[in-house]
Amino acid sequence: MTVLKTYARLWADETDQVLPLLRDLTGAEPDLRFAFDGVELTAVGDFLLIAGPPRERARYAHATATAIVRDLDEVTAALRRAGARITTPESTSATGRFLYARHPGGAEIEYVEWVPELVERVIGP
Repeated sequence: MTVLKTYARLWADETDQVLPLLRDLTGAEPDLRFAFDGVELTAVGDFLLIAGPPRERARYAHATATAIVRDLDEVTAALRRAGARITTPESTSATGRFLYARHPGGAEIEYVEWVPELVERVIGP
C-alpha cells in the first residue's frame, strides 16, 4: 500500500488565470488537465487546481488533499481498519478509480488509483 504522490488542492474560477504562475513556481507543465463533473482539474507539480464556478467547486471542498495510491483496495482496507469513514464510495474518472474518506480526527482525503499509463507517465516505471 503506497502513496505515490500527494497534491495540495487549489481553487480558482478559471484555470488559465492560475496556470502561468503554477508553471513558474513548479518549473513544470501540467501532468494532466481534464473536465470532470462541472469543474476542470489540472495537476501541476504537487498542486491540483480545481477550477470552475464557485457552486461547482464547492462540491469538492470537503477534501483537503488528493493522494495518488498504488492500490485503492489496499488503501480502503487500511482506512477501514483505522476507523476511517468512506464518505464518497468508489467511482471512476478518466484517470482511474477514486474515493473520499474521512480519517479519525476529521481530515478528509481523496484517494485515487491512476490507470497504469498515467502512473508510468507521471511517476515513472
